[in-house]
Amino acid sequence: MGYLGIDVGGSKVALRLEADGAAGADGADGSDGQDPVESVFRWPQHAASADEDVAELRRHTDALLRRWRRPVTSVGVAMPATVDEAGRVSAWPGRPTWQGLDLRGALRAVFPGTAVRMADDGDLAALAEADAAGCRNVVYLGVGTGIGGGIVHDGRPFPGPAAGSCEIGHMMVDRFGPRCVCGRLGCLQALASGPATLGRASELVGRKVGFADLREAVAGRWPWAATALRETCSALAAAVQSLAELARPELVVIGGGFAAGLPGLVPEVAAQAAELARPGGPRPVITGAALGGLSSLYGALLLARGK
Repeated sequence: MGYLGIDVGGSKVALRLEADGAAGADGADGSDGQDPVESVFRWPQHAASADEDVAELRRHTDALLRRWRRPVTSVGVAMPATVDEAGRVSAWPGRPTWQGLDLRGALRAVFPGTAVRMADDGDLAALAEADAAGCRNVVYLGVGTGIGGGIVHDGRPFPGPAAGSCEIGHMMVDRFGPRCVCGRLGCLQALASGPATLGRASELVGRKVGFADLREAVAGRWPWAATALRETCSALAAAVQSLAELARPELVVIGGGFAAGLPGLVPEVAAQAAELARPGGPRPVITGAALGGLSSLYGALLLARGK
């Protein structure tokens, strides 16, 4: 028997199968000796329809299940899209063709006869990081193609499934800032996501800058890279300090693939957040994700296990 976790992102999808009794985030084997199996694939670059994307998801999950060759007890899916109570996608700027998709029905068709649970990717990442840290009060920010996040208060997601997910990426940190994909000005995502940072870096050097270019320039302490990263960290620090005032977490975790690939990002956010802290105000520990860029994936596995 096994549990399947799926982390659906705007540019790629990660999948992991674990056996009954596997410890999960520490990578331990299952209790029956079955090793976990993993897979990652990128969405097609062209503007694929939702049906084409679902077919691609089915193709890769079928390939992973053939490697597993065991029954799957349940599936947990981490989603960045806004999904209504009926299980239909109401908004997903990262894959706009998914708007209106009956996601719950599509997942049932991909996994017939298997229990499928889905939840917000930021909420699940927060739960996974809280579980890994053994901490009951955590704020998580995931910096990648977009910015997601979640709050764990007293061991539970806040504000809770019935109230919807916590859209940290759409906190307004600069009301005169750049326009976000949601249509508003100055959302955290519009200032500090991976694409926003790379766009700023490209403007500074007058040419297109890719992630590998930025990482190399940050390591080499090039001034334009330091400026691009500092502005990203400034927006993240403002968000962290605002969330700390609201949620009073013991721990703030910054994860996501973009943040994980830039070693200087988290220390810079922590330093700027410390400068923003008011006397007597909250000063949570700020750290990188213990699970790296896989927080949402391990959160999906916790969901599959019913935790």
